[in-house]
Amino acid sequence: MTLLRFIGTTSDEGDCPTLYEVEGTTDILVQGDRVVDPEQLAQLRDVKDSETFVLVPRELLIRFSPRTTAQPMVPFSEVAPLFRDFAYTAFRLETRRGYASDRNSPKWRRWKQGAEISTEPGNAWRENVQVQTALGKRFERVRIVDQPLTEGQQFLLASGHRNVSAGEDIRNLYRAEAIRIGLPDHDFWLFDSRLVAGFVFDEDDTTLGVILSEDPSEVAAACQARDAAWHYATRTAEFARAVPSAG
Repeated sequence: MTLLRFIGTTSDEGDCPTLYEVEGTTDILVQGDRVVDPEQLAQLRDVKDSETFVLVPRELLIRFSPRTTAQPMVPFSEVAPLFRDFAYTAFRLETRRGYASDRNSPKWRRWKQGAEISTEPGNAWRENVQVQTALGKRFERVRIVDQPLTEGQQFLLASGHRNVSAGEDIRNLYRAEAIRIGLPDHDFWLFDSRLVAGFVFDEDDTTLGVILSEDPSEVAAACQARDAAWHYATRTAEFARAVPSAG
């Protein structure tokens, strides 16, 4: 199945125009109003029967059209040093309904058996969070969740309290609101508002790797998504109190 990755839109109401990336290719799919003006159509060159034409505002291309060649996917392990070496902020947008890495973990099995996982001992991730936040750096995360929460989202909400106590600022946002404000539908880390690490998953929610980009348009889009998500999202403790099964 060919997958499209939402890049951005200049519409505030969720209508076209919109840009998408065709995953696994260097192609960009453009959504816009169809050109029907016969005078405009008559001026087009070398038209094929298979072609159609849409109108998009220049601002859409300026803000979101990629300006550099797509980078190859690398293993997630290659970005691990960034979580120690970033200078100011590390922000994560989580958009999936579940993650294979969670379902395959011992913590998941303990949670399914009814264990309290919000007070478990520290691990390497949380120890690093404590070290970096003590230096004044920020770990921030917004999780897009469904209503009602999926099993994977319930697990992350339960385990998130421990990460928050280590120094992460984790917030939650319902998917309907995320769609309304035009957030992307793919996961990424954004480091220091200059480097994006976009996740690549298979159909079973397994992380295949990440694609690193310093493309100005992709970084700007990630920054805009972060700012919008952060404005509307709710802190973990407050959100958990509002979810009957998690309060």
